[in-house]
Amino acid sequence: MAYEQVFTALCVPTRRSILEALKGRAMSVKELSDLFPVSQPAVSQHLKILESAGLVEMRRDGVRHVYSARAAGLEELRKYLDGFWGDVLDAFANDDEQEGEHHE
Repeated sequence: MAYEQVFTALCVPTRRSILEALKGRAMSVKELSDLFPVSQPAVSQHLKILESAGLVEMRRDGVRHVYSARAAGLEELRKYLDGFWGDVLDAFANDDEQEGEHHE
C-alpha cells in the first residue's frame, strides 16, 4: 500500500488507538468497541479503513471477526520516512560543507 493511504488511515485518533490496541493481541469488534467510547458499527468502519490501508487483517472465528495488527503494513510508511530523513540529512551535510568552505 502507498504511504499516503497509511497516513490517511492514521490521521484519526480513534484509528491510531485501535491499531495500538491490536499490537498486543488479536481482538474482535466487540472487544475493541468495549475499549473505546464508540459503537460497534463505528469500530467496524474504522477497521475497514485500517484493513484497506494494510494495517490490520481480519480472520473469522465462527461468527466473530477477529482483527490483528500487520507489522508489514507500516513498511511503506517506514520507507517514506527513511527516504525523507535521508534527504534531510544529506541536505544538512551539504549545507555544513558549504558553510565550512566559506569560513576558510
